[in-house]
Amino acid sequence: MSSETATIDAVKEEGFAPYRAVSKSAVVSFVLALLSIFGLYSAVVLVLALMAAILGVIGYRSVVRYPNELTGKMLAITGSIVGICMFVVGAAKHSYVYATEVPDGHIRISFADLQPDKNNPRMPVSSKALGFDGEKIFVKGYLYPDGQQYNITRFVLVPDLGTCCFGGQPKLTDMIEVTLEKPLQTAYSMKKRKLAGELKVDAMLKPVSGVNGVYYQLKADHLR
Repeated sequence: MSSETATIDAVKEEGFAPYRAVSKSAVVSFVLALLSIFGLYSAVVLVLALMAAILGVIGYRSVVRYPNELTGKMLAITGSIVGICMFVVGAAKHSYVYATEVPDGHIRISFADLQPDKNNPRMPVSSKALGFDGEKIFVKGYLYPDGQQYNITRFVLVPDLGTCCFGGQPKLTDMIEVTLEKPLQTAYSMKKRKLAGELKVDAMLKPVSGVNGVYYQLKADHLR
C-alpha cells in the first residue's frame, strides 16, 4: 500500500473526506457553455461552444484519472453536452438564415467585393464593383454615426464596428450611401443591418456630408 493511499485511508477512518479540488477544465467548460448560448445570435460566438465541449471532455478525463484529487465530473459532462448542443443548433440556425436572408432577385455582395483592384491603382473602384452598377444587391453593414438618432432615412453604411465607431474616417470603398425608400426608416444603433435594393456605382466621387465622399449609393427597399 502506498503512503498516499494509507494517508487517504487514515483520513477516512478519522471521519473526514479528503479534500478534492474542482477541475479547472470542468469549470471553464461549464462557463463557456453558458456563454455559448449567445451563439444563437452571433455565429462567431459558436467557437465558445466548441471550446466548452473540448474542455468538458478534458475535465471529465482528468476527474476520472485522478478521483482522489479532483472533482467536477457533472460540471464537465454538462459543459460538454451543452457545448455540443449549442454548436449544432447554432450552426443549423445560422446556416438557415444565410440560405434564406437574400430577397428573391438580389445578389449577395460584401464590402470585400467593392475594394479597388490592386493591379490597377489608377482606378478607384474595381471592374467587379462596376459590374454591380444598376443591379439589385443584398449587403450587410453598420450605420456610420452622423449625430442623428431617430427617423433616419439616409445614412452611410460601413463594413464593421471598428470602421463605424472607432476607426475615424472610413476608406472611400468602405462606404455606401444608403437612401431608404418610403416608408422605411431606422434609428442609430450598433446593430448589424441587412439591406437590399438597387446599387449605383460611379468612379467619380460623390460628395456626402460628414465623410470625404462615396463611390457607392444604395436605394434600399429592404431593411432588417
